[in-house]
Amino acid sequence: MSEAKSPDRRTLKTKKAIFQAFSELLKEKELRKITVQEVVDKADISRVTFYKYYLDVYDLYDKIENELLTNIGLITLQLADKPSDEFFKELVTYIYNNRVTFDMVFSPNSTNKLRDKLSHIIEGIFKKIYSEKLGISIDSEDIAYICCYRSSGFLAVIQRWVQNGFSQSCENMVKQISLFDENIEKIFENKRKKL
Repeated sequence: MSEAKSPDRRTLKTKKAIFQAFSELLKEKELRKITVQEVVDKADISRVTFYKYYLDVYDLYDKIENELLTNIGLITLQLADKPSDEFFKELVTYIYNNRVTFDMVFSPNSTNKLRDKLSHIIEGIFKKIYSEKLGISIDSEDIAYICCYRSSGFLAVIQRWVQNGFSQSCENMVKQISLFDENIEKIFENKRKKL
């Protein structure tokens, strides 16, 4: 059996240039108005090179979306048992280290579909974590509401941070989010005591 080859440095550099160009264009205009020609001009590559990796701008967007959702899901699952401040520190750091991606996610020209998917993934993982911690059904309405609130609140704060150009430090964002989240943790603790 042959091993799958990892992309070479040139391929990674090219894809990064395409992604950077695409995300900059998405800040300026809606996805449906971006053309492959605009992306290749901004990335300073040929159309042939673009088509070597992507079918069109929608395929590019889908691949970026899938990678982001997978990464956020994995990070969230890996941090499930961590205290809130550690949990949010990892997520905030990931977002900060992937600023270009999150500029794109929270761009006014981006589709809300990616934000919605991101919210649903985080909410679903929170539901799984808390249903296991409390030993109750993942379909519990109480858990559903609390996790919806927690996920939506987290993303609303992150959206403001991203749209303000990451003006606050990661440390300050973690403190803010952890402070907001303390009450949610108390709700879950009270539920656990009642069971």
